[in-house]
Amino acid sequence: MITKRHLLRALAVSPLFAHTLGRTQPTWPTKPLHLLVGFPGGSTPDLMARSLSDGLSRALGQPVVVENKPGASGNIAADQIAKSTDEHTLGVLINGNLTVAKLVNPATPFDPAHDFAPISLLGTSPLVLTAANTATGTTPAERLQWARALGDKGNYGTPGPGTVAHLGMELLKSKAGIGAVHVPFAGNPQVANALLAGQIQLSLLPPAIAMPQVRAGKLKAIAVTSPTRSALVPELPTLRESGISGTDLEVWTALVGPASLPKHIVATLSAAIAEVMRQPETQARLLAASWQAVGSTPEVLAQRMKADTALLADIIRTRGIKVDS
Repeated sequence: MITKRHLLRALAVSPLFAHTLGRTQPTWPTKPLHLLVGFPGGSTPDLMARSLSDGLSRALGQPVVVENKPGASGNIAADQIAKSTDEHTLGVLINGNLTVAKLVNPATPFDPAHDFAPISLLGTSPLVLTAANTATGTTPAERLQWARALGDKGNYGTPGPGTVAHLGMELLKSKAGIGAVHVPFAGNPQVANALLAGQIQLSLLPPAIAMPQVRAGKLKAIAVTSPTRSALVPELPTLRESGISGTDLEVWTALVGPASLPKHIVATLSAAIAEVMRQPETQARLLAASWQAVGSTPEVLAQRMKADTALLADIIRTRGIKVDS
């Protein structure tokens, strides 16, 4: 259980908190916190928010209410957070909302680089480069060569234009000499079904969807997109290990507030979240859903937002990737 002693100990090591010790900060929180989630119940961001809410409530002494505000791939909730003037309303958003949203759709009503106060990474997961069972070869290098040999006669599936899987595949194509053509689907389950049916040959899939089919011998895994091997799928090499550099990419979920959120509140929240994410029960719950619990400083999240935006901006521009409102 997270106690006030745990929270104070975590805050004591924060340079930002130490800097403010000599000044009295306004009491916060003074009312329940609301975590807006841009996706429906049962989604990954919803799971993250609900895994966080009880521990955060105990740490801060106020109820934490999860509100689902689905729509526009999370951008409706993101826009509400960006425009909020309430220090008790925060957002559980995905990397698409916090990095490339405006790059793939200039009509996006918020700017990820300027309209949010980064608080903490919550969880990360690699994507698995997955092939249909018709893939030849046994090593990652041999299967990548098979993918190259398909040329533009091959297809790859994603849960839609502008998603991390779409941008990641286009990045991979540019680095690995793969020519497969994009086929969008309604979601990852439909992508997996198309792979199983041989309608497409490649995809970047979450481990929770790819690995049961791989382990059953129905699909073939090539490598993961994370910079190092993942505890979620330790048997799989990275693309980097497989000779493809410049494609390090994960899917992630984070907590942010509006840019106006005071720094002492950001520091308090970040420290509390770190404590929640260190709890074995939180880590086990997320691991069972194929997510690695994180809990980071605001600076780490800000750097991740900046790095992922820079990684994907060039491929968005050179491939002319756009998403309609």
